[in-house]
Amino acid sequence: MTHAQPPSEPVHERCCSRCDSPLESGDLRCAICGAAAPRADDTVRAEVATTMLRCRGCGAAITYDPDLQAPACSFCGDVLEVQTITDPVEQTELYLPMTVTMDQARATLRSWLGTRGWFTPSDLMAASHLTEIKPLWWVAWIFDAEAFVSWTADSNAGAGRSAWAPHAGQNNIRFESILVSGSRGLSDAEAAAITPGMQIATGADTPHGGGDHPLLERFDIPRSQARQQVAGVIHSSAAQQIKQHYIPGTRFRNVHVSIVLRRLITRRYSLPAYVLAYRYRNQLYRVVICGQDTQYVIGTSPFSYAKLFLVIVGVALAVLILMGLMSLGS
Repeated sequence: MTHAQPPSEPVHERCCSRCDSPLESGDLRCAICGAAAPRADDTVRAEVATTMLRCRGCGAAITYDPDLQAPACSFCGDVLEVQTITDPVEQTELYLPMTVTMDQARATLRSWLGTRGWFTPSDLMAASHLTEIKPLWWVAWIFDAEAFVSWTADSNAGAGRSAWAPHAGQNNIRFESILVSGSRGLSDAEAAAITPGMQIATGADTPHGGGDHPLLERFDIPRSQARQQVAGVIHSSAAQQIKQHYIPGTRFRNVHVSIVLRRLITRRYSLPAYVLAYRYRNQLYRVVICGQDTQYVIGTSPFSYAKLFLVIVGVALAVLILMGLMSLGS
């Protein structure tokens, strides 16, 4: 879960007749109260079959183009298989432009390798070789919501002689521009690390930058399942806000929240990134760079067990010397 810069307010043509929450195109029921959505003349949609490649390893889904795509997954390198998914599935509404060039991504990798710390091999920069660089757009939801939150918790406030005292409350909480990754190709940690560099207000109808044939990841779950994932993030985010702002005291436990959603607006974005693979001593490692700001990088690097051994030996020698000095002094 990540806060993103707020985009412009989307336009919704229909609202729920019961709770006045906005309805998206294709909704059969309201996402808030479950009431049946009114049927509009333009909501009759023909089934659309989408052919895509599914990775057997990481599960990433990408648009199938036999002339441009290789049979190996650009996220993890595993085997791809053809799948056909029929609507309704989530569809990207806006693409953020790729403003970082490939040359900048390569330079960022070299700089990042030089900042990996003392416990990486001393020749990491000199002995590492870039083997692959892939520009891609990964998918995410960005939502705004309003919720009525009831909570209970134990806190040290007002505990008296006891360690804990019970507390409870109800609060209205707004959630604005919360980003939830829908990617299977990027891990949650990778998506969270590069998201702060995204400029959500720059969204466009088509992707820009990234070369001639970038990788476009697809949303590949139905809208109902996507909303369940968003609802889970709302619940955890509400619990975090309750802990930070509403529970009295400095220590607490047994925090429980119950949420009643009042409004939910969800937008679907594709966000730019570079996935790079580099090799060090016959071992492959992966780095992900934000496609709009090279300050945001996450990846893996080798660990020098030889340096760790030297530290352990040095500490052991220091302890022995100290013990010897203490024995001489006594």
